[in-house]
Amino acid sequence: MRLAFVLGEIGSGLRRNLSMVVSVILVTFVSLTFVGAAGLLQLQIGQMKGYWYDRVQVAVYLCTDNDTSASCAAGAVTDEQRDAVEADLRADRYVESVEYEDQETALTHFREQFANSPIVDSITAEMLPESFRVSLVDPEKYEVINEAFSSKPGVESVSDQRELFEKMFTYLNLASVAALGVAAVMLICAILLIATTIRLSAFSRRRETGIMRLVGASKAVIQLPFVLEGVIAAVIGAILASVALWSTAHFFIGALARQYPTTAFISSEQVLYLTPVLLVLGALLAGVSSLLTLRRYLKV
Repeated sequence: MRLAFVLGEIGSGLRRNLSMVVSVILVTFVSLTFVGAAGLLQLQIGQMKGYWYDRVQVAVYLCTDNDTSASCAAGAVTDEQRDAVEADLRADRYVESVEYEDQETALTHFREQFANSPIVDSITAEMLPESFRVSLVDPEKYEVINEAFSSKPGVESVSDQRELFEKMFTYLNLASVAALGVAAVMLICAILLIATTIRLSAFSRRRETGIMRLVGASKAVIQLPFVLEGVIAAVIGAILASVALWSTAHFFIGALARQYPTTAFISSEQVLYLTPVLLVLGALLAGVSSLLTLRRYLKV
């Protein structure tokens, strides 16, 4: 009997405040979508770090005729210097593998990377340095390789590719923080809207709650329908946010994964890990704001 009464009150409240309930659903949907987007960005950053850091290489660039750096004052690298650098790299205990890239290969890679740039036709192989692409046993040991080889004859510079990835991950982290900032603002809007909806619902049913007090209904029985109204609306918004995130991962990120198969993208299945978090967050958001509102505006 009590359960039937509570369900009836919930249905009545949802019908009376349908426009406000829809507003709560939409605001919760938008705010939790931003929360989920920030979570997806963090998942993507973590996956890309794990993928690329295992493949990160150190590039040992050799001197060319056109090089003006102080380390190449003696001119282009000689065959003896090149062989000595390669031998030392292969003998180093921190080096896992060494791959030589000549100027023609460097030009081919340059043209692939800058295919849409107007400068690509003005670059010749002689302008690009030879290099050794070095994979390390431990990528954290870059400084050891840098100190050991940057001053060797014929070496122009030693570059750690991880520095490029760090910049990219920094921008992605900033985007994640921005998404969280927008989500925080939207969550505040959702809390205020839920509180307003519950307040209006309690005001419109003040006669019924007064009668319930007179007949001895408990505080929990009186307040529970109002709380569940907000929770139901917020959970629906969380479900919509989860569906939107899953669709984005399945169709948009899935298309990127097919277009760039060598890049590690998150899968739509990983989005399902965020769904329980969004549902719980939506329910807590509505439940807490509803209880605080009822404590102030619904005296039992």
